[in-house]
Amino acid sequence: MTHRDIALLLADAADDVEIGMAPCQSVLRGGRRRKARRWAVAAAAALVVAGSTGTFALAGGTSGGARRVEPTATRPATDGHVLEPRTTPLARGTDAGSDWSVTFARWDAPGDRAQAARQLAAMKRAGTAPGGVREAADLTGRSWFFVVLLVGDEPPTAVLQGEAPRSGATQAAKDVHGYFVPLRAGGTDRLVVGRVATTAREAEVTWDDGSTTKVGRAAPGTGFVGGFESLIRRTEGSPYDWFVCLAPEGRSYVSAKVTK
Repeated sequence: MTHRDIALLLADAADDVEIGMAPCQSVLRGGRRRKARRWAVAAAAALVVAGSTGTFALAGGTSGGARRVEPTATRPATDGHVLEPRTTPLARGTDAGSDWSVTFARWDAPGDRAQAARQLAAMKRAGTAPGGVREAADLTGRSWFFVVLLVGDEPPTAVLQGEAPRSGATQAAKDVHGYFVPLRAGGTDRLVVGRVATTAREAEVTWDDGSTTKVGRAAPGTGFVGGFESLIRRTEGSPYDWFVCLAPEGRSYVSAKVTK
């Protein structure tokens, strides 16, 4: 069969075909229905994701670039100062060629066991895990404080620790709670940590040779300038104020009192 024969056959077939108007409206309606179904499926999928996880993902271009976004209503409570304590430097100085410092640290109460486990791990990393706590769950709902001593390159030592008092706790105006420890293992009780009322303006520490050291109050916002200073300092996270005093070499603590 030649090309001419094929062309004649096609022409005969075309004569038998009726060509009407294109069904434009039907095509458009079908397209709208398919588009509506796609939107409905997408909306239903979004509701399922939001209802089951409380979060949704925003596509971020290439694979692995998606950002996870949490609605405000379902965000977990912030850890605040549960995993990182509020700290207040109380004193610093140099003794026998070694720098030393004392810091007050207050850890907020964890709200559940999971948060308590994270807090205990953070406390251990800081070298200030509370004594007597057998498991992380024991920390739930309880705030702790530590007075931490650091000497030279030695590990930090919690010279004082306990469950933090409630925010409204008070102390008699003239009372002093004095805690004394060696600055170094095997030494005399030269380092004194004192707790006083927020109204105290001056304290006096007496050493075993009868000498005394006056401890005034630091002005608001006063940091550390120069060498060691014995000052009463406002302490963040504590309803009391604190001071640190260091006895001369060879001397040890006897007593302390509020004088003003």
